Amino acid sequence: MKDFIASKERQLLARHGLDSFDALWALKLEAVDEPNTERGGWSTVFRLDLDGEGFYLKRQSNYLTHTLTHPLGEPTFSREFRNIQRYADLGIPALQAVFYAQRKVDGEQRALLLTRALDDWQDLDQVLQDWHMMPPQQRNAVIDACALLARQVHASGQVHGCFYPKHVFLQARGDAFMAKLIDLEKTRPALLGERDRVKDLEPLLRRAHVWRDADIQRFLSAYLGSSADLQHWLERLTKRRKTKVVSA
Repeated sequence: MKDFIASKERQLLARHGLDSFDALWALKLEAVDEPNTERGGWSTVFRLDLDGEGFYLKRQSNYLTHTLTHPLGEPTFSREFRNIQRYADLGIPALQAVFYAQRKVDGEQRALLLTRALDDWQDLDQVLQDWHMMPPQQRNAVIDACALLARQVHASGQVHGCFYPKHVFLQARGDAFMAKLIDLEKTRPALLGERDRVKDLEPLLRRAHVWRDADIQRFLSAYLGSSADLQHWLERLTKRRKTKVVSA
């Protein structure tokens, strides 16, 4: 895959000598969490600040995913980068890729992905912690923003695959909220219609544990539109949730 540099950030990276794979790979930074080592390699996330602008730099080695199109494996960042670009092409609000490149070095498959930090945004997990202190109008605006984001993803023929509150980021815009997604590694085309959509929505609604029945009904009404069978969707989501609870 050809190296990618976003045109908007090209000069900023060049000014700091960070417009190449080698420079970003060698950069000394402190990791923001423990490395992932589940796939026989490793993958780590770092914070990078340049001239007051925040980014997250992710580096990995031999951290691969195996698919029918890549039976020998490819870096998981490669798939995530393609999905970020797909969301951008489809107009789905999501994190922005700034740099992507991969290399084979001494038998290692290395990859790095640089994305813009969402410093002026707050993830839904954090918002839910203060849920009961928020005025009803603000709570409803958050629910509507999350529902419209889900509707846009599915209307574009995609499923997120990891639709958790910690992956939905919100920003206040007057009396309303804007929402966008991160963690697009598991995104894929929706192939099974309503079944895929229910499977995608259920984790969000289950993990938004402070949402009452009225909140979930509001979410579904905004997601489906007024002509949809709300009761049918509530029954399908409830059945899916019971299945997940039993299997857990």
